[in-house]
Amino acid sequence: MIQNPILRGFCPDPSIIRVGDDYYIAVSTFEWWPGVRLYHSRDLKNWDQLPSPLQRVSQLNMRGNPNNGGIWAPCLSYCDGTYYLVYTDVKSQKRPCYNTHNYLVWTDDIAGEWSDPVYLNSTGFDPSLFHDGDRKYLVNMRNGFNGILMQEYDHGKRAVVGGVRTIFKGTGLGFTEGPHLYRHGGYYYLVTAEGGTGYGHAVTVARAKDVWGPYELDPQNPMLTSRDDPALGLQKAGHASMVETQGGEWLMAHLCARPVEGRCLTGRETALEPIEWVDGWPRIKGGGHTPLDAFPSPLEDVSSDVGEEPARDDFSRGLGDYYSYLRVPTGEDIDVSGGRLRMIGRETLFSNFRVTLIARRQKESNCAAEAGMIFTPEKIEHAAGLAYLYNNENFYLLLKTLSGDDGSPVLRLVRSIKGCNWETLAEIELGPHEELMLRAENEGLTVRFYYGEDGGSRKEIGEGFDSAFLSDEAAPGFTGAHFALYCHDAANRGRGAEFTYFEVKCGE
Repeated sequence: MIQNPILRGFCPDPSIIRVGDDYYIAVSTFEWWPGVRLYHSRDLKNWDQLPSPLQRVSQLNMRGNPNNGGIWAPCLSYCDGTYYLVYTDVKSQKRPCYNTHNYLVWTDDIAGEWSDPVYLNSTGFDPSLFHDGDRKYLVNMRNGFNGILMQEYDHGKRAVVGGVRTIFKGTGLGFTEGPHLYRHGGYYYLVTAEGGTGYGHAVTVARAKDVWGPYELDPQNPMLTSRDDPALGLQKAGHASMVETQGGEWLMAHLCARPVEGRCLTGRETALEPIEWVDGWPRIKGGGHTPLDAFPSPLEDVSSDVGEEPARDDFSRGLGDYYSYLRVPTGEDIDVSGGRLRMIGRETLFSNFRVTLIARRQKESNCAAEAGMIFTPEKIEHAAGLAYLYNNENFYLLLKTLSGDDGSPVLRLVRSIKGCNWETLAEIELGPHEELMLRAENEGLTVRFYYGEDGGSRKEIGEGFDSAFLSDEAAPGFTGAHFALYCHDAANRGRGAEFTYFEVKCGE
């Protein structure tokens, strides 16, 4: 059985393709570096993470990008031995004048190095590349949600060519975005997302005999949605792409979310649905238009440990692809050697430019993170520890620093909600120690924090705190919560911290 979601914890806007017996999914990463997460499977059930296509600042420069900006809705495709990826770098999102720059990169080795980007346009986000014989077409929504645009792309010239047309104006659901084109049974099918990416989200399908249209609407639209049933375990269903298996069966990958008391700490995730063609239209197999919790896999299970994410990382194997960073690559600020992770503190978490942080996303509402840290602050501007965050405006920080009164070492728990000044929730004097254990445990919408000195007994800080504000609904945003190791030096002297392990266990 395939159990949904197949990609858990902040894996939205899936673009799925098949090349031979291999399946690949690309998902959005927003302001988190590296840009675009990429997954591989041979059975549609077990997914391994591959290196990101966007690893270089020449491909993506997000310094200064706002929260919820950056990479929106990449589209992965394949044609004649080459993999293509189109993506948006969102620099601002004030309606209706978004600053959305669309680019294309490509490679012959999907797990290898990708090209530097070709600039395409800035007319709207969610770009998609459709290969039709010897022609290629770029489609994207138009800023202001003013329909779906299409223009031909010439890869020999590395440029879009010819005129731009609106091929679909959308339906009464509104917020038309996320376009993907397919050819099947004599028709071109346009799959779009509508209704907004929240609880009104939906998948809309239209078809035409000519790629330029006119497109007729599926009479049973929306093809997929959770909007009519708040009791469903998978909410926000929408933003889909389709793929055909080796055996001629079809599936749809789509965005979904799993709220706890109306809050999605795990962000928007990726699910699969089995598809059948009925009267020339794609339908969820078995009928209806709501997402399935599980369904029989059309393929045999293939075990794999490639890219497996360990619960506990002792930093003996470098940094895995499952780590994320805010806006910038690690550079010289993060290094792994000798079984230690070393971090050089730069700006505080409120910055949109150079923050030293290494994160793992929260995959289940019940989740715990723990780290061992060696750190000796010398100024009150020095701090390092464990972060439980949504973004750089919504977070908890459990930090070792110095007291502002007498300069003695303290453990301080601080919080920021929607960018408000840090609020100190607790402060504890620390004794002399070599290693400090820091821990956060979230259950439902409550998080508890703990610490221990040199392997001593674990002690709780406070009596539990609200974590609901670390959700898509409350932040508000698109990315779900993360646990992270963090260090800053607000005096800009480059004070460092060392971490001996980082453990994140979810679903326990």
